[in-house]
Amino acid sequence: MDGDRPYLGILLMLGFCVLAPLGDAIAKLLGGVLSVGALVAVRFGAQAVTLLPLAGLLRLPFPSGRRILLLIALRTVLHILGIGLMFTALRFLPLADALAIAFVMPFLLLLAGWLFLGEEVGPHRLGACAVGFVGTLMVIQPNFVESGWTALLPLGVAVAFVGFMLVTRTIAKQVDPVTMQGVSGLMALAVLGPLALAFPGWDILFFDGLGGSNLALVLLMAVLGTVAHLFMTWSLRFAPSATLAPMQYLEIPIATIIGWLIFKDLPNGLAALGICVTVAAGLYIILRERAIARTPRPPAPEVP
Repeated sequence: MDGDRPYLGILLMLGFCVLAPLGDAIAKLLGGVLSVGALVAVRFGAQAVTLLPLAGLLRLPFPSGRRILLLIALRTVLHILGIGLMFTALRFLPLADALAIAFVMPFLLLLAGWLFLGEEVGPHRLGACAVGFVGTLMVIQPNFVESGWTALLPLGVAVAFVGFMLVTRTIAKQVDPVTMQGVSGLMALAVLGPLALAFPGWDILFFDGLGGSNLALVLLMAVLGTVAHLFMTWSLRFAPSATLAPMQYLEIPIATIIGWLIFKDLPNGLAALGICVTVAAGLYIILRERAIARTPRPPAPEVP
């Protein structure tokens, strides 16, 4: 594309790979102080407060139409579920391990596209999916022994975000990302509010620990999450996805470094090997996609 600026796109994706795990690390720090619901509510509240005024300032069109709004609402519910499960998982698992398990998402997304959207998936990519899932199980195994069923929470994150990505892919060309994220933030608050009233014993919006330095941290977490996802969305405007996709796996080593610096957590031998297997399988799929994209298609037969 003539408008491509690959270096800017790569820089924005790198920003996402740094900011997203940093925001998750702050959520892990706050896990013993605030409820998961409170963290999620602040996360989406900051998204709405930041992006809706920005959309108005830039005079961006707001989404309209019953179908689009229903799809954004479904996307919002899936986003709440994914972030809530990840924040819960971070209470029990090391940052790098939780993220590595959740990275089964690209394989599930490939399979979902094959099963539900009729996308072509050959034996090479199916094999890479199987290898990547084995790598994920290698990361889960030591965490399951130590933490029990909570080691499976990142798998729920992956499933939720597969649905999130499929819905996003459906409406991405019809809705501006800034307004979509802003409206989604408002919808999330509309969902979380009634839940807090309906289930007061769940402490869905438990804010008793919100004060002083904790307030600064929770606001920082919310801003980092919002900016990180905008960086990822904007990066795709300046560089093709085939260029940016391999960079997303930088999130795992960056999360490992952040986890070690803040929590002194490092994956054990089996988990580290599983992370390497998962990354290798994911990169193989990306390289396979590139090879297929570069293969010239035979010309269509001429109509006599």
